Amino acid sequence: MMTRTKKAILISLSILLTLSTLTGCGAKSVSNDATATNPTVSGAAGSKPVIGAPEGAAPTTLVTNDIIVGTGKEAVATSTLTVHYTLMAWSTGQVVESSWDGGSPATFPLSGVIAGWQQGIPGMKEGGRRLLVIPAELGYGAAGGGPIGPNETLIFVVDVISVS
Repeated sequence: MMTRTKKAILISLSILLTLSTLTGCGAKSVSNDATATNPTVSGAAGSKPVIGAPEGAAPTTLVTNDIIVGTGKEAVATSTLTVHYTLMAWSTGQVVESSWDGGSPATFPLSGVIAGWQQGIPGMKEGGRRLLVIPAELGYGAAGGGPIGPNETLIFVVDVISVS
């Protein structure tokens, strides 16, 4: 016969295994805010993504979701990346800028960009597309920057073209 303590341990382990399996499906980190609805992302690989406007309160933690899983070289913290990206402001649901509109991708060292990218891009592979929802403290903060207002939650869709 199983003791009460052993039974409680088995139930706890079962719950932890279930939770770890569920959290490993798609998103690295999700917000605790149940009212947030992340934007939808559509569009074929190699073309400008279409991003639906978000709904509800912005997440308070970094959210990552692979839309297309790449098969090429993997990005690490020290990588230099060539990417296409689209940036939307959570508060307005409007696209702020997109490298697709300029016709050429951006190239930069991952170590030289906002913390939300530094935390949300590693692990992506060439050919991949990822949704990043970045809270203000991992973006441009209370000061904002350029067309980004103060305390803005950022929505990026990033396509990794090459990693070096």
